[in-house]
Amino acid sequence: MEKFTNRRNPVLPPHWHIPDSEAHVMPDGKLYIYGSYDDGKHVYCSNRYYVVSTPDMEHWTIHDSSFDSSRISWAEDPDSPHYPGIDWEHPSPFIQKMIREKPDAHPDLVKEEEKENGGNAMEHGDEGHLLYAPDCIEKDGKYYLYFCMDDDREGVAVSDRPEGPFDNAVQFPCGGIDPAVFVDDDGQAYYYWGQIYSHGVKLNEDMMSFRQEEVVDHLVTEEKHYFHEGSSMRKIGDTYYYVFADVERGKPTSLGYATGKSPLGPFEYRGIIIDNADCDPDSWNNHGSIECVNGQWYIFYHRSSRGTERFRRLCIEPITINPDGSIDEVKMTSQGAGDPFGAGEEIMGYQACGLKGTVFSAPDENGTEYLTEISDGDEAVFRYVESENGFSEIRMEAEGSGTVEILMNGKSAGKVRIEGGKQMETQISAEPGLSEVVLKFSGTERLKIRKFVFL
Repeated sequence: MEKFTNRRNPVLPPHWHIPDSEAHVMPDGKLYIYGSYDDGKHVYCSNRYYVVSTPDMEHWTIHDSSFDSSRISWAEDPDSPHYPGIDWEHPSPFIQKMIREKPDAHPDLVKEEEKENGGNAMEHGDEGHLLYAPDCIEKDGKYYLYFCMDDDREGVAVSDRPEGPFDNAVQFPCGGIDPAVFVDDDGQAYYYWGQIYSHGVKLNEDMMSFRQEEVVDHLVTEEKHYFHEGSSMRKIGDTYYYVFADVERGKPTSLGYATGKSPLGPFEYRGIIIDNADCDPDSWNNHGSIECVNGQWYIFYHRSSRGTERFRRLCIEPITINPDGSIDEVKMTSQGAGDPFGAGEEIMGYQACGLKGTVFSAPDENGTEYLTEISDGDEAVFRYVESENGFSEIRMEAEGSGTVEILMNGKSAGKVRIEGGKQMETQISAEPGLSEVVLKFSGTERLKIRKFVFL
């Protein structure tokens, strides 16, 4: 168990990578976040889950492992039924594009390509099956964790506590990825899953079974709703909000949404809530949810790091639900659920909310996190900083050499030169008010930025 305090993005310490965030306020009043766990450079997710909780969006706990694939008694059972996920014989245009251009962009694509090449569909060694994005809900004092594995099998496990551990896993009669669960006002629970096109069904009273003949297919689809994967359901007033990874902008870096008057549709596409395309040079996907905490709605999502599609990090932004039910698109920020950064407050390089060029955030051999692989012309964006009197100085902790121009709301506030890790100039001139900060780099030689502070 790890405890810490933070109101910034990314939410968790940089060595924790918990993407695919499903956020729920549970009966004890705390917010719990359920996600997968990135634990390697070459594969999405891992064989275990961790639950994150907070009573106030500031004091956080990362609980001990809540579930792992060793708890699934039927995981290695060859007689356990397998149900089809994507229809690979009739792939959609987007899936065809992914196979051609980026075959490692999703584990399902890796599996399919390995099958075609005669290889093992998924080699997971002694660690057990990989576990992809989960969801969890409470009903009648029990907590039900819905999970999926790297072979498209899905299931549910149960616990007396929202953080687990979860046990007694039961297999569901369906196949695919990214399960989601929703309990309506009348107590009826619904289950969702799928990729490219989604499925939904009423859960039985036991929360651990459903009638196959009642499954509703194509609730949201790539063709009509830009749906890629990552189902998530919420209700606001009398409207149901279906949130998902959205490919409207060419790849699933966005979280979009559709609305309807029934938990099983029909749903109308409404637009994009957030796009993480600029979080890392190799940013590829997004997955998250919306949740109301103490009267404020938030979007929970993830960002890639380390110049890969993986090592994804939990982030949060406040959002607005308009009177007409629409949700305004929001930008990624560094401040997250907290206030803007102020004078004297350290801003870490890994808190950049936008990156342009080759630059990305990664730890060195000692585990210290830097903005690294910086090239001439690269930019790093930080939203937002604020000062009543403006700023006259900036101090950076860096390695290597290069010139850093500081842009505040697009206007140059000055330049500083780093020589051999030593800052040669600290004076800048920045106007009062709220500012988006851009660090623009030139004359770089093995330059790395760890943190900076305005004074």
